[in-house]
Amino acid sequence: MHIYRQYLLIAFSMILLIGCTPASLDHPYSESITERRAELKDELLALLPKEDRGKHIAQQEAIWLADTAYAAAAAISRINDSNFPGWSGNNFVNMNWQDRGLCWQYQHDMYRELRRRKLAFFRVGACVRDQGDMSEHNCVYIAAKSGSWPLAWVLDAWMWNGRLKVDAAWEMDADRWEDIPEVLDRIAPVYTEEHRYPVEHWYRIKTFRGEYAPFWSDDARRSEQYARMYQNILDGEKARCGKLTNY
Repeated sequence: MHIYRQYLLIAFSMILLIGCTPASLDHPYSESITERRAELKDELLALLPKEDRGKHIAQQEAIWLADTAYAAAAAISRINDSNFPGWSGNNFVNMNWQDRGLCWQYQHDMYRELRRRKLAFFRVGACVRDQGDMSEHNCVYIAAKSGSWPLAWVLDAWMWNGRLKVDAAWEMDADRWEDIPEVLDRIAPVYTEEHRYPVEHWYRIKTFRGEYAPFWSDDARRSEQYARMYQNILDGEKARCGKLTNY
Protein backbone atom coordinates (compact mmCIF):
# COMPACT_ATOMS: atom_id res chain seq x y z
CA MET A 1 0.00 0.00 0.00
CA HIS A 2 2.90 2.33 0.80
CA ILE A 3 4.38 1.74 -2.66
CA TYR A 4 0.96 2.35 -4.21
CA ARG A 5 0.72 5.73 -2.46
CA GLN A 6 4.19 6.59 -3.74
CA TYR A 7 3.12 5.84 -7.30
CA LEU A 8 0.05 8.02 -6.86
CA LEU A 9 2.20 10.85 -5.51
CA ILE A 10 4.59 10.57 -8.47
CA ALA A 11 1.67 10.53 -10.93
CA PHE A 12 0.10 13.57 -9.28
CA SER A 13 3.43 15.41 -9.31
CA MET A 14 3.81 14.70 -13.03
CA ILE A 15 0.33 16.11 -13.65
CA LEU A 16 1.31 19.28 -11.81
CA LEU A 17 4.53 19.52 -13.79
CA ILE A 18 2.74 19.31 -17.13
CA GLY A 19 0.02 21.68 -15.99
CA CYS A 20 -0.02 24.65 -18.32
CA THR A 21 -2.11 27.70 -17.54
CA PRO A 22 -3.83 29.43 -20.46
CA ALA A 23 -1.59 31.54 -22.69
CA SER A 24 -1.36 35.14 -21.51
CA LEU A 25 -2.65 38.15 -23.41
CA ASP A 26 0.96 39.19 -24.10
CA HIS A 27 2.18 35.79 -25.28
CA PRO A 28 1.52 36.29 -29.04
CA TYR A 29 3.47 39.56 -28.93
CA SER A 30 6.60 38.38 -27.17
CA GLU A 31 9.85 38.75 -29.10
CA SER A 32 10.15 35.06 -29.93
CA ILE A 33 6.51 34.69 -31.05
CA THR A 34 6.67 37.91 -33.07
CA GLU A 35 9.57 36.34 -34.98
CA ARG A 36 7.61 33.11 -35.37
CA ARG A 37 4.60 34.99 -36.76
CA ALA A 38 6.85 36.54 -39.41
CA GLU A 39 8.22 33.10 -40.27
CA LEU A 40 4.71 31.65 -40.59
CA LYS A 41 3.77 34.50 -42.91
CA ASP A 42 6.66 33.61 -45.19
CA GLU A 43 5.84 29.90 -44.97
CA LEU A 44 2.26 30.56 -46.00
CA LEU A 45 3.33 32.70 -48.95
CA ALA A 46 5.64 29.88 -50.08
CA LEU A 47 2.52 27.74 -50.63
CA LEU A 48 1.36 30.09 -53.39
CA PRO A 49 2.45 30.08 -57.03
CA LYS A 50 5.52 32.28 -57.48
CA GLU A 51 3.58 34.85 -59.47
CA ASP A 52 1.18 35.42 -56.54
CA ARG A 53 3.61 35.65 -53.62
CA GLY A 54 4.49 39.30 -54.14
CA LYS A 55 0.93 40.52 -54.61
CA HIS A 56 -0.19 43.01 -51.99
CA ILE A 57 -3.43 41.19 -51.14
CA ALA A 58 -1.61 37.87 -50.79
CA GLN A 59 0.94 39.47 -48.48
CA GLN A 60 -1.78 41.05 -46.36
CA GLU A 61 -3.70 37.79 -46.08
CA ALA A 62 -0.58 35.89 -45.01
CA ILE A 63 0.24 38.51 -42.37
CA TRP A 64 -3.33 38.45 -41.05
CA LEU A 65 -3.49 34.64 -40.95
CA ALA A 66 -0.16 34.32 -39.13
CA ASP A 67 -0.92 37.06 -36.60
CA THR A 68 -4.48 35.85 -36.01
CA ALA A 69 -3.43 32.21 -35.60
CA TYR A 70 -1.10 32.99 -32.69
CA ALA A 71 -3.38 35.56 -31.04
CA ALA A 72 -6.53 33.46 -31.45
CA ALA A 73 -4.87 30.34 -30.05
CA ALA A 74 -3.98 32.21 -26.86
CA ALA A 75 -7.46 33.73 -26.60
CA ILE A 76 -9.15 30.35 -27.06
CA SER A 77 -7.19 28.81 -24.18
CA ARG A 78 -8.17 31.69 -21.88
CA ILE A 79 -11.86 31.41 -22.74
CA ASN A 80 -11.81 27.61 -22.38
CA ASP A 81 -10.08 28.12 -19.01
CA SER A 82 -8.17 24.90 -19.57
CA ASN A 83 -5.27 24.57 -17.13
CA PHE A 84 -3.78 21.41 -18.63
CA PRO A 85 -2.45 20.99 -22.18
CA GLY A 86 -3.00 18.25 -24.70
CA TRP A 87 -3.89 14.78 -23.46
CA SER A 88 -3.91 15.93 -19.84
CA GLY A 89 -6.69 18.37 -20.72
CA ASN A 90 -8.57 15.64 -22.57
CA ASN A 91 -8.47 13.38 -19.53
CA PHE A 92 -9.68 16.11 -17.20
CA VAL A 93 -12.61 16.90 -19.52
CA ASN A 94 -13.53 13.24 -19.90
CA MET A 95 -13.50 12.85 -16.10
CA ASN A 96 -15.71 15.96 -15.77
CA TRP A 97 -13.00 17.75 -13.80
CA GLN A 98 -12.66 20.43 -16.49
CA ASP A 99 -15.37 21.92 -18.69
CA ARG A 100 -13.57 22.29 -22.02
CA GLY A 101 -10.23 21.37 -23.54
CA LEU A 102 -10.77 18.62 -26.13
CA CYS A 103 -8.77 18.83 -29.35
CA TRP A 104 -11.85 19.06 -31.60
CA GLN A 105 -13.10 21.98 -29.49
CA TYR A 106 -9.85 23.83 -30.17
CA GLN A 107 -10.18 22.85 -33.83
CA HIS A 108 -13.66 24.36 -34.10
CA ASP A 109 -12.59 27.47 -32.21
CA MET A 110 -9.52 28.04 -34.38
CA TYR A 111 -11.58 27.56 -37.52
CA ARG A 112 -14.09 30.12 -36.23
CA GLU A 113 -11.38 32.72 -35.69
CA LEU A 114 -9.64 32.15 -39.04
CA ARG A 115 -12.91 32.66 -40.90
CA ARG A 116 -13.28 36.30 -39.89
CA ARG A 117 -11.77 37.52 -43.15
CA LYS A 118 -12.62 36.78 -46.77
CA LEU A 119 -9.59 35.13 -48.35
CA ALA A 120 -8.63 35.30 -52.01
CA PHE A 121 -5.35 33.36 -51.90
CA PHE A 122 -5.68 30.96 -48.95
CA ARG A 123 -8.22 28.59 -47.43
CA VAL A 124 -8.71 27.05 -43.98
CA GLY A 125 -9.28 23.31 -43.66
CA ALA A 126 -9.62 20.59 -41.02
CA CYS A 127 -7.41 17.55 -40.52
CA VAL A 128 -7.17 14.60 -38.15
CA ARG A 129 -4.64 12.03 -36.99
CA ASP A 130 -5.74 8.45 -36.26
CA GLN A 131 -9.42 9.13 -36.89
CA GLY A 132 -11.63 6.87 -34.79
CA ASP A 133 -8.79 5.64 -32.55
CA MET A 134 -7.98 6.46 -28.94
CA SER A 135 -5.14 8.68 -30.18
CA GLU A 136 -7.37 10.74 -32.50
CA HIS A 137 -6.19 14.35 -32.73
CA ASN A 138 -7.92 17.16 -34.63
CA CYS A 139 -6.41 20.38 -35.97
CA VAL A 140 -6.95 23.04 -38.62
CA TYR A 141 -4.64 23.79 -41.52
CA ILE A 142 -3.98 26.61 -43.98
CA ALA A 143 -3.41 25.85 -47.65
CA ALA A 144 -3.29 27.83 -50.85
CA LYS A 145 -6.75 28.50 -52.28
CA SER A 146 -6.02 26.19 -55.19
CA GLY A 147 -3.82 23.85 -53.16
CA SER A 148 -4.63 20.43 -51.78
CA TRP A 149 -3.70 18.40 -48.73
CA PRO A 150 -0.97 17.86 -47.59
CA LEU A 151 0.57 21.03 -49.06
CA ALA A 152 -0.47 22.97 -45.97
CA TRP A 153 0.61 24.21 -42.55
CA VAL A 154 -1.12 22.52 -39.61
CA LEU A 155 -2.08 24.75 -36.69
CA ASP A 156 -2.46 23.10 -33.29
CA ALA A 157 -3.74 25.35 -30.49
CA TRP A 158 -4.54 22.36 -28.25
CA MET A 159 -1.24 20.56 -27.65
CA TRP A 160 0.38 23.40 -25.70
CA ASN A 161 -2.82 25.00 -24.40
CA GLY A 162 -2.96 28.12 -26.54
CA ARG A 163 0.73 28.32 -27.38
CA LEU A 164 0.43 27.59 -31.07
CA LYS A 165 2.21 24.57 -32.53
CA VAL A 166 2.80 24.71 -36.31
CA ASP A 167 3.77 21.75 -38.50
CA ALA A 168 4.29 21.16 -42.22
CA ALA A 169 1.57 18.70 -43.23
CA TRP A 170 3.74 17.11 -45.94
CA GLU A 171 6.32 16.13 -43.31
CA MET A 172 3.75 14.37 -41.09
CA ASP A 173 2.91 10.66 -41.17
CA ALA A 174 0.70 10.26 -44.25
CA ASP A 175 -0.65 6.96 -42.92
CA ARG A 176 -2.00 8.66 -39.81
CA TRP A 177 -2.95 12.21 -40.84
CA GLU A 178 -5.70 13.06 -43.33
CA ASP A 179 -7.84 15.90 -44.59
CA ILE A 180 -11.42 15.79 -43.23
CA PRO A 181 -13.61 18.05 -45.40
CA GLU A 182 -16.72 16.53 -43.79
CA VAL A 183 -16.01 18.64 -40.68
CA LEU A 184 -16.25 21.76 -42.82
CA ASP A 185 -19.54 20.51 -44.24
CA ARG A 186 -20.92 20.97 -40.71
CA ILE A 187 -19.20 24.08 -39.40
CA ALA A 188 -18.46 26.17 -42.51
CA PRO A 189 -22.16 27.08 -43.06
CA VAL A 190 -22.18 28.50 -39.52
CA TYR A 191 -18.75 30.14 -39.52
CA THR A 192 -18.92 31.66 -42.97
CA GLU A 193 -16.21 34.02 -44.15
CA GLU A 194 -16.63 37.39 -42.40
CA HIS A 195 -19.07 35.86 -39.89
CA ARG A 196 -20.11 37.90 -36.85
CA TYR A 197 -19.99 35.33 -34.05
CA PRO A 198 -17.97 36.55 -31.05
CA VAL A 199 -14.80 34.84 -29.86
CA GLU A 200 -16.69 33.26 -26.95
CA HIS A 201 -19.07 31.35 -29.22
CA TRP A 202 -18.93 27.52 -29.25
CA TYR A 203 -20.28 25.37 -32.07
CA ARG A 204 -20.96 22.22 -30.02
CA ILE A 205 -22.19 22.25 -26.44
CA LYS A 206 -22.09 19.54 -23.78
CA THR A 207 -25.69 18.71 -22.83
CA PHE A 208 -27.11 17.61 -19.48
CA ARG A 209 -26.90 14.03 -20.82
CA GLY A 210 -23.13 14.36 -21.22
CA GLU A 211 -23.38 14.32 -25.02
CA TYR A 212 -22.39 17.08 -27.45
CA ALA A 213 -24.93 18.85 -29.64
CA PRO A 214 -24.95 21.91 -31.96
CA PHE A 215 -25.46 25.15 -30.06
CA TRP A 216 -28.90 25.73 -31.59
CA SER A 217 -30.40 22.44 -30.34
CA ASP A 218 -32.86 22.40 -27.43
CA ASP A 219 -30.64 20.09 -25.36
CA ALA A 220 -27.66 22.39 -25.83
CA ARG A 221 -29.63 25.50 -24.86
CA ARG A 222 -30.76 23.87 -21.60
CA SER A 223 -27.22 22.91 -20.56
CA GLU A 224 -24.84 24.43 -18.03
CA GLN A 225 -22.19 24.81 -20.73
CA TYR A 226 -24.53 26.87 -22.89
CA ALA A 227 -25.26 29.12 -19.90
CA ARG A 228 -21.52 29.53 -19.40
CA MET A 229 -21.02 30.40 -23.07
CA TYR A 230 -23.85 32.93 -22.96
CA GLN A 231 -22.38 34.57 -19.85
CA ASN A 232 -18.93 34.62 -21.47
CA ILE A 233 -20.44 36.43 -24.45
CA LEU A 234 -22.19 38.99 -22.24
CA ASP A 235 -19.02 39.63 -20.24
CA GLY A 236 -16.99 39.81 -23.44
CA GLU A 237 -19.29 42.36 -25.02
CA LYS A 238 -18.59 44.72 -22.13
CA ALA A 239 -14.84 44.14 -22.18
CA ARG A 240 -14.46 44.21 -25.98
CA CYS A 241 -16.27 47.53 -26.48
CA GLY A 242 -17.98 46.40 -29.66
CA LYS A 243 -15.18 44.23 -31.07
CA LEU A 244 -15.90 40.58 -31.85
CA THR A 245 -12.58 39.36 -30.46
CA ASN A 246 -10.57 39.94 -27.30
CA TYR A 247 -7.17 39.96 -29.00
